[in-house]
Amino acid sequence: MSNLCIIPARGGSKRIPRKNIKDFLGKPIIAYSIEVALQSKLFDEVMVSTDDEEIAEVARRYGAIVPFIRDSKNSNDFATLSDVIIEVLDKTKLEYNYICTLLATAPFVTTKQLIEGYNIVNNNKKIDSILSVVENSKEVLRSFLINKEEELEFTFPEYKKSRSQDLPKTYKDAGIFYISKPNLIKKNKKLTSGKVHLFEVNEYHSQDIDTFYDWEIAEYKYRLK
Repeated sequence: MSNLCIIPARGGSKRIPRKNIKDFLGKPIIAYSIEVALQSKLFDEVMVSTDDEEIAEVARRYGAIVPFIRDSKNSNDFATLSDVIIEVLDKTKLEYNYICTLLATAPFVTTKQLIEGYNIVNNNKKIDSILSVVENSKEVLRSFLINKEEELEFTFPEYKKSRSQDLPKTYKDAGIFYISKPNLIKKNKKLTSGKVHLFEVNEYHSQDIDTFYDWEIAEYKYRLK
């Protein structure tokens, strides 16, 4: 029994073309995830799942394995990350204790975070999965939507009169990594399920990178880090 790290990296990014291998402060952004996974020494293999030969070549150059090219059905805009991971599990047919899904655009991830997350799930039998999260701005609970009458309406009216310091904390997926048991991924078709532990990272370790503006912010934050 062993552990596997899978880094999904398809070639069809539309908002930032070739995003997964775009240069991020001197090297392809996917290289950061590969190197940290290897340095953690948690995994018997660090594998990249891709539909793109150029991405596969870059991944191998930085030490990952790419044993096959992803099926086209798992490379379109409708395929989920769990679909990608299940394909890997079905094709490798090996037994693993845990699967870590590490995103290709996560240059802020650290070996310490991966090790801490793994130790939590491995050492506590009541925990099945790890989900990396970051705290939302409390103002999300003061947000508005436009109703059918095109009028502004509180999204969460129960907090309309609450002071900022009294608002509860909310969290969102940090978009960094997920750790779970392979049987749960296949059974529930989710990257995390069962008893999920929220592994909180601070905002300096999390950044959505969906637009060129996001990319610039990420590089600025990385320089600060």
